[in-house]
Amino acid sequence: MRNTMKRALLLCLALLLLAGCSTAAPAEDPAEAMEEAFTDEVAMTEVVDLTPEAVALADTPAISSYMSVSHPATKEKKNNKAVIDYSNIADGYVMVKFTGKTDKRLKALVKGPTTQYQYNLNAGQWTALPLSDGNGTYQVGVYENVKGTSYSGVVSQQIKVTLKDEFGPFLHSNQYVDFEAAPKAIAKAAELCAGKKTELDKVQAVYDFVVKTLTYDKKQAATVKSGYLPVLDDVLARKKGICFDYAALMTGMLRSQGVPCKLVVGYAGTAYHAWISVWSESDGWIEGAVYFDGSSWQRMDPTFASSGKQSASIMKYIGDGKNYSAKYFY
Repeated sequence: MRNTMKRALLLCLALLLLAGCSTAAPAEDPAEAMEEAFTDEVAMTEVVDLTPEAVALADTPAISSYMSVSHPATKEKKNNKAVIDYSNIADGYVMVKFTGKTDKRLKALVKGPTTQYQYNLNAGQWTALPLSDGNGTYQVGVYENVKGTSYSGVVSQQIKVTLKDEFGPFLHSNQYVDFEAAPKAIAKAAELCAGKKTELDKVQAVYDFVVKTLTYDKKQAATVKSGYLPVLDDVLARKKGICFDYAALMTGMLRSQGVPCKLVVGYAGTAYHAWISVWSESDGWIEGAVYFDGSSWQRMDPTFASSGKQSASIMKYIGDGKNYSAKYFY
């Protein structure tokens, strides 16, 4: 029974990916893809060249409600332009803010033990950034555009991270999954998950709602701009979106219910996509996309049924894990 449920859940997650994704990579980029030079004039002297890519962890967590983010300033690095608050690194995130005045583009760089992430920033706003690589040494920096694709370091801090539990980065809000700013999505998740006892029960309830409520927005896919970030309550109100919207909404709703969930950005074939991975006490992290030939689950994805027609070739493609390549985890 457990294996059947796991296979079915894997299909659900795979269908979620394809239900909300287009075939054109640029339209689905959740953040700007570019080649940029970052010169850290504060703590580093080298120039960091970035190849074109997305700007786009086993104990049971004891969670009774969602985990909010904060910036208590007990540990911080700051100057007259920006601040990095790393008071909550044990919980899996840092917060950054550009406090000065500027009309230039701003970015944050989080270099983990294995992966480098870059984020767009808005002056005057706190932004939560996940420590997705887990334990290890990170370099966090705030950068201001000099000209073209060159950025100068404003402030930076090296931090040694030891998580209180491995789920921390995937239970809190962050820039890509800002569910704390989505009270309607939180309320809907609470309604859907009322009485549900296990993680898989909650996943199925939220999944059913998302795929039956949202439809794929072809117009948005054709016009979405680089740097787009889903606003979860707006997605819920529109009842449509692209794959980034599907994945971010489901991730935020599940995290608000204490279910560890990763928003994954990577490739399905050559197309850029966003999908999710979830954790359950019975099976751990469920990260693959495998084919499950069970017609009882086909009804769970009317969007995929209408756009993909559940053809044998598409189902075979979904079932081949070699077609999926994860790149970033938010």
